[in-house]
Amino acid sequence: MIRSMTGFGAGHGAASGEEVDVEVRSVNHKYCEVKVRLPRELAALEHEIAKAVKERLARGGVEVAVRRATAGGGLAARVDVALAESYARAFGEIQARLGLPGAITLADVLAADGVVRLEERTVDAAAGGTAARAALAHALDALVEMRAREGAALARDLGARLDAVEQMVARVAELSPRVVEQYRTRLQERIAELTQGIALDPGRLAQEVALFADRTDVAEEITRLHSHLAQVRALLASAEPAGRKLDFLVQEMHRETNTIGSKSQSAEVAGIVVALKAEIERMREQVQNVE
Repeated sequence: MIRSMTGFGAGHGAASGEEVDVEVRSVNHKYCEVKVRLPRELAALEHEIAKAVKERLARGGVEVAVRRATAGGGLAARVDVALAESYARAFGEIQARLGLPGAITLADVLAADGVVRLEERTVDAAAGGTAARAALAHALDALVEMRAREGAALARDLGARLDAVEQMVARVAELSPRVVEQYRTRLQERIAELTQGIALDPGRLAQEVALFADRTDVAEEITRLHSHLAQVRALLASAEPAGRKLDFLVQEMHRETNTIGSKSQSAEVAGIVVALKAEIERMREQVQNVE
């Protein structure tokens, strides 16, 4: 079954104290283009992540956002014990010299400049990579599942439009022979009116009708349209990426319909051609979403 190019997936991974969240979004694109946003400490994984995405997806503009989810935001408190001791001694000396009342508290020492500082927690690159890979796998699974659901909806819509197109093509095939007979009748009536009873050369009439039939014959176009419709149905049921092939076939269907319209000498056929073009254009818009 075909898949859509639009979707979203999220995943979480953990390993040896490292936790990573990954979100993957995809939209329509002619090729598979992957953009990866990583925290600085996991930047080395960019190529690996892009490769993993391309192994799962054939087409689409894909954005991968990787975020470390470690408690505390990846920051750790560092206490300079030697500096704290120095502050405590200095505070004690000042208190004694000035004869100030009260006692020096831990809060006083910790509040002193430079005693406590926040630093980025040392990252375990191996564990972070393991967590990121697990999170990416979960996110891609969710993305592919969503694209498959969207693809099933696209397939149903395209299938219904194929039915409508087939009915209209069948109607054109039914009307085309009648157009020639109608032309023959009109030509005979017109000639009879102009010649006012003069004998008509049947061979000449047959020649004119044959030339008209050749100019307006759409049998080849109808045959090719039926072939394109059958190929589209086969692609809709295929598990392989089919978006580019479907796009080509829909363009060919539009071209054949244009040819039928240019050959048409019937108002009814011309009306059907207009409806055919509209339906094929709707198919083209839907096919742009197929992977």
